[in-house]
Amino acid sequence: MAREKIIIDTDPGQDDAVAMLLAFGSPEEIEVLGITAVAGNAPLHLTEVNARKICELARRTDVKVFAGCDRPLFLDLHTAPEVHGETGLDGPHLPMPTMPLQEQHAVDFIIETLRSHDAGTVTLCPVGPLTNIATALTRAPDIAPRIKQIVLMGGAQTEGGNSSPVAEFNIFVDPHAADIVLRCGAPIVMFPLDVTHQVLTSQRQMARVKAIPGPIGQVTYEMLDFYRRYDEAKYGTDGGPLHDPCTIAWLLKPDLFTGKLCNVAVETASPLTIGQTVVDKYMKTGRPANVQYMMQADADGFFDLLIERLLRLV
Repeated sequence: MAREKIIIDTDPGQDDAVAMLLAFGSPEEIEVLGITAVAGNAPLHLTEVNARKICELARRTDVKVFAGCDRPLFLDLHTAPEVHGETGLDGPHLPMPTMPLQEQHAVDFIIETLRSHDAGTVTLCPVGPLTNIATALTRAPDIAPRIKQIVLMGGAQTEGGNSSPVAEFNIFVDPHAADIVLRCGAPIVMFPLDVTHQVLTSQRQMARVKAIPGPIGQVTYEMLDFYRRYDEAKYGTDGGPLHDPCTIAWLLKPDLFTGKLCNVAVETASPLTIGQTVVDKYMKTGRPANVQYMMQADADGFFDLLIERLLRLV
């Protein structure tokens, strides 16, 4: 079976970092063509550094990292230091990376990669605000039909929002970019809070992470131990949700998740509900289905997969 060719578009972020590690631990199934950084959880000058730190932790300095957009399309940048810390990757001590940041802009890399590969062979995995992806689609509309699929983390319906009463962070930061992506015509698989809140770093799962030997286990544990505290205090749960790795886990083992093909649109104007994803599960609006919207996760199966793949990086 051919490996899935992916670009990870990210704003690391501890859960973004785990998504990267999960992909790096699955080289037989996934070929990471590049990492594109975007502003989101932290400003761009931190997220591109964090992406390179994780590449070096995984001994994957062959994977090139590109810096992209440093602010949303039309809004001021909203970051989340209260969740991720001032660096965006608080918890462990990771040395400054020595691998270079690529000179090419992330948006140009995305366009060039989609044009240079056969149509329908490259998957985009955005796990941060969708600014880079939307900018690429706007600048080069010809790439939309060349995308195999867009597997993204973002949105919310039944869980409510985590950045406003109704809006999830990645969509809230750049709703206009999300609107462009959701209307681009490429196949989209969406992992909203509705499903990621089922995948929690509970004490039981954290003990399994802590038992992983070497720097991979230590760093992952320290990242998640820092990251889980905000959500535990906010929601009163045993652990915090691992949002972004769900996208990579689905590529590896899609039967861990179940969802429904439906229409999803984004509110871009209302001051009260901007960034809300309006999920038409029962197709009441007559708008065409544009998203495979995930709703259920096998949390134990997810962590079994994650631990197995992290052990491969030891």
